[in-house]
Amino acid sequence: MTPLRRRRILAAAAACVATIGVPAQTRDKPRIALLSGARQADTAHLVEALLGELRALGYEDGRTMDFDARYADYSDAQGERLAAEIAARKPAVIVANGRGIDLAFRLSPLPMVFIHSGNPVDAGFVDSLPRPGRHATGISLMALDLVAKRMEFLKQLRPQLRRLALIASPEHAGQQRELEASRAGAAAFGFEVRYHEARTPAELTAALPQVTEGRPDAALLFSDALMFGQRQPLAAFFLDRKIPSGAGYSAFPESGHVMSYGPERKAVWRRVAHFVDRIVKGARPSELPVELPTVFELVINRRSAQAMNLVVPPQLMVLADRVIG
Repeated sequence: MTPLRRRRILAAAAACVATIGVPAQTRDKPRIALLSGARQADTAHLVEALLGELRALGYEDGRTMDFDARYADYSDAQGERLAAEIAARKPAVIVANGRGIDLAFRLSPLPMVFIHSGNPVDAGFVDSLPRPGRHATGISLMALDLVAKRMEFLKQLRPQLRRLALIASPEHAGQQRELEASRAGAAAFGFEVRYHEARTPAELTAALPQVTEGRPDAALLFSDALMFGQRQPLAAFFLDRKIPSGAGYSAFPESGHVMSYGPERKAVWRRVAHFVDRIVKGARPSELPVELPTVFELVINRRSAQAMNLVVPPQLMVLADRVIG
């Protein structure tokens, strides 16, 4: 064997040893997967916020990363299939929201960053917010101190508010905490509260006649996956009965509800990019504390308010970050 051939063989062997056990995607460019429990149309502007921040951090789809986005369209069956497909491709990190979080968490031990509307401790995704301890971390959108502010804004829209309907899915992690906070806030305002729960769209439809029987002056919807997915028919229902309704995300007034007050979700998704960057660079989700939102917005749908013969007071118009109509 010639010296030149020997050197070539040794060099090839060294290259093989250096790459044993390292997935091809980490040697080339990281694969970043997204599993959303929602429809693409409901999530596209948020995903673009995520991609924009990733670009600012040096990631470009197709050149310095492979971005693989899947949407479950509010279907658990479709979500399970997509989660299995994503797991088989072994991405460096999975970004998940809505029901996509639970599906990805159960079907894969891969690193995950979530945008969770509830409490991730109650859901079993992390051991605690400061020390997640598992393969997932991210941002929890549950800000219980905002519940009373939503009631205050509804009171400004309907000064005669005395009876308040609360509607939520009992399967939403953190629902009990939010219900307790809501009852405490209502008591401070002297509101009479009626709570209505539903697990499925069919149960929600069946519960709505009970809502109207209580003759509520206003309604608050918890920002769980069921309420979010049914926000448009709910907006039509409350508009028809002239019951002002509010929630925590701007997608609700964008769909016809009167108001929302809660986390500015584009800011949240931009922040998620920094979790992704740290995990791609070697950080463990178990050691990255779960964060809470820091940017909030008040959105008023003036068109819906006027259709209910409500006058949006000037002080509320000044406070609003965005007015629709």
